[in-house]
Amino acid sequence: MKIAYSGIEGSFADIAVSYLDPEAERIPYRTFAKAYQSVQDGENDLALLPIENSYAGEVGQVTDLLFFGDLIVTGVYELPVVHCLLGTQDADTETVKTVISHPQALEQCGAFIAKWGYHTVSSENTARAAKEVAKNNDKTQAAIASRETAKLYGLKILMESINDSADNTTRFAALKKADPNGLSAQDEVCYNTGETVNSILMFTVRHESGTLARALSVLGDFGYNMRVIRSRPLRNKNWDYYFYIEVEGNLFSEKGKQMLAGLKYECGELKVPGIYIPGKTLA
Repeated sequence: MKIAYSGIEGSFADIAVSYLDPEAERIPYRTFAKAYQSVQDGENDLALLPIENSYAGEVGQVTDLLFFGDLIVTGVYELPVVHCLLGTQDADTETVKTVISHPQALEQCGAFIAKWGYHTVSSENTARAAKEVAKNNDKTQAAIASRETAKLYGLKILMESINDSADNTTRFAALKKADPNGLSAQDEVCYNTGETVNSILMFTVRHESGTLARALSVLGDFGYNMRVIRSRPLRNKNWDYYFYIEVEGNLFSEKGKQMLAGLKYECGELKVPGIYIPGKTLA
């Protein structure tokens, strides 16, 4: 199994892949889009990409890939995130002046950074930030990253668990190509596990009064409870949006197919990128 992710060795995405499949070959990419495309092109079997953090919110770039791309979601997994302040061996919290990390990590540790008055610099991911601090060997610089990253790049943990929220968790989606010659991954989950599932639904609505309300009422009429709803801007269409929704239940069941038929009447574009078994944790 070859699994693509965005980041480098030691990043939270790399850690997530190692938990998902310890035997898999982990293939790093610089961007979400390149990791996604590698699966689309058949270079890798699976991509594991973050879709949401419990503190910082959605990862919009990945949500867009789900809407505009063709890969399907075969699972959603939760990874507890514990951020640490990592510095050189001669550093301490007093010598540090600048903190480097991914923008979401900086946001997730905003209160800690403000308390110490550190200057912040954005990096592509947490592990790359740690690698830069190790390379510069400057006690005035520190990275926000994982414990595992400290060991990997020979850095010292100056302070642990600096997250603003003690329950900081990132949800990752496993993405693969649908099988054109047989059951899709969604069908396999639906009919072979017998477990409770959640479904992901994405759609646009016409610019007419009440269309969104009518679309949402269709979900309610068929007994589907929404767990998540958010909007994202459409490309090349100013002030037009699509909606990302997660519901409890199986949209590939007979009831789900009936609901989708009714929903299609109210929507412009409509797709179900996949379903997943909730509560799966990477640890």
